[in-house]
Amino acid sequence: MEPNDKQLTVGKLDGMTAPIKATLFSDPACPFGYSENPALRVIEWRYGEQIDWALVLVGLSEDVSRYEAHGYTPLRQAQGALMFRERWGMPFAPVPKERLAASSRACRAVIAARRESPGSEWAVFRTLQLANFTTPLLLDDDGDLREALGCLEAVDAERIVSLIDEGEVQAEYERDKALTRTAAGSPTELQGKAGNSDGHVRYTAPSVVFTRTADGLRLEAGGMQPVEAYDVLLANLDPTLARRDPPQDTGELLERFPLGLTTAEVAAILAPNNALPDRQAAERALLELVSEGRAQRHPLGDDALWSLPGGQRPPRLERALTGAAASGPQAAS
Repeated sequence: MEPNDKQLTVGKLDGMTAPIKATLFSDPACPFGYSENPALRVIEWRYGEQIDWALVLVGLSEDVSRYEAHGYTPLRQAQGALMFRERWGMPFAPVPKERLAASSRACRAVIAARRESPGSEWAVFRTLQLANFTTPLLLDDDGDLREALGCLEAVDAERIVSLIDEGEVQAEYERDKALTRTAAGSPTELQGKAGNSDGHVRYTAPSVVFTRTADGLRLEAGGMQPVEAYDVLLANLDPTLARRDPPQDTGELLERFPLGLTTAEVAAILAPNNALPDRQAAERALLELVSEGRAQRHPLGDDALWSLPGGQRPPRLERALTGAAASGPQAAS
């Protein structure tokens, strides 16, 4: 996988500017942002390079004091994962982690990747999301970050982690945080989808702002939204967009998404015109690809990551989730 291969498309159409820009506000610690991935994959598949995506890191936490003050524990985090898994279907390993962990260093790792090789931030971000919710990863432990990012062949994990405390990375992180905290008076705030954990009204993870390139018209989908919300905003922004149907051959999805797909993501893309996803049907189709030698199934949490043969493997950490219960999770966004 080349450094500029993204899970989210950031592209041009035949040298032309994409008609829609989408800004995704998210954080690798947020279970809502993680659970929104099936809906985001649907929009990527349908509209492809007609949307130019940008990632803004929310910066949910610099330290764990807020989580401690609200009484979060590793057990509470693990129990919350059961709800996210049941409702939205992304893989989880709901075992209590060792301790609280802030998200700042992980966010800055994503920004370091963006600075080193623009586009590679998507692979780093997705990998840290998967690792955070399916492995013992502590988002503020540099050794864990290096180990998790080691699954990305085109990313120098050692180099990325070494840049986390660099002044320019820190400054860019602060700019992302400041942009996130500009939701006062926005449609996101009106819907009750904004956050205010540090005295500023902010876009929660995941929030998406769609902007029509031609005239700058913006439409917001604040916080967790169904795929229909994204679809109707895009249809109103530009009804001339080409809208791709689900593929006849499930293998096309693995070719399109080099970072691999979870079962829930595949099921969402295969559902016709915003119908309810059929997870069992998607898994049967994926297993057929495996039997034909056209796909690999990598166990991931309580599910799997599916990729092309020899393709992207999921992040791993040497130590196992132990169920140790000190105090606290990466809390809600």
